Amino acid sequence: MDLHDFDDVAENYDLYLDMMYKKEDNHSGFQEFYLDFAREFGKDGVIDIACGTGAVLLYLAEHGIMADGTDLSEAMCRVADQKAKEKGYDLNIFPANMTEFQSDKKYSCAIIARSGFMHLLTPDLQRRALLNIRENLVEGGMLTFNTFDPHPFFQAQQMNTKENDYSLRLEYVNKQGQREKIYNAISYDPYTQIMSGNWKFETLDDNGAVIGERIRPLKMRQTYRQEMKYLLELTGFEIVNVYGGYHKESGEGSAKNVIWCVKKV
Repeated sequence: MDLHDFDDVAENYDLYLDMMYKKEDNHSGFQEFYLDFAREFGKDGVIDIACGTGAVLLYLAEHGIMADGTDLSEAMCRVADQKAKEKGYDLNIFPANMTEFQSDKKYSCAIIARSGFMHLLTPDLQRRALLNIRENLVEGGMLTFNTFDPHPFFQAQQMNTKENDYSLRLEYVNKQGQREKIYNAISYDPYTQIMSGNWKFETLDDNGAVIGERIRPLKMRQTYRQEMKYLLELTGFEIVNVYGGYHKESGEGSAKNVIWCVKKV
């Protein structure tokens, strides 16, 4: 199982991400970016793949774009669907793997927001996902997804990190109103290009003493740009733009986020 498959993670996901993004600005403007993308390319329908708890999906709905949503995690889909219904939206949200989902319609716009694509852990899974998404797009349909430039300095650090070498990531208040601290430990395998690790959640009482602990695993794959370009060519996509951030910064040089905008050809 992955971090996002657990009910406790799904129900608290929005709460700790809000706190995380206050400390890290690399996701600034992400909802607006996807709204602009959907408005430009979504005339024949939009699908939000790896939709999570609906951060993009519901933002689109609030601005008049009723997209479909899918995610591998049933727990995440349940939370997204509940949030949509609470806001009065009847959206098509369904659990499925991006390598094999099928819809009864084809879309002109597909979105894989934030790090969704990086949860595909092998080049074969990446290829299968791109081919499947292509099959669910109309001719000339557009896809956007993210990778990030692997950084040798951090790779070297993570190659010497063990699964229990935890560092504090953040503190937040969970759905039950309890304070929790989140620690993570990440190690890197240069042969598979996979970052493996664990997230540790510590629940605290009013005096700050630990009264509960949960360990949740997480794996993501780093992909180099030239590798990605070749994979896109093999799977029938043409690169339209590569941005270095959600404000459409230049994609030249090294960037924290690499945002691919590609077209089915």
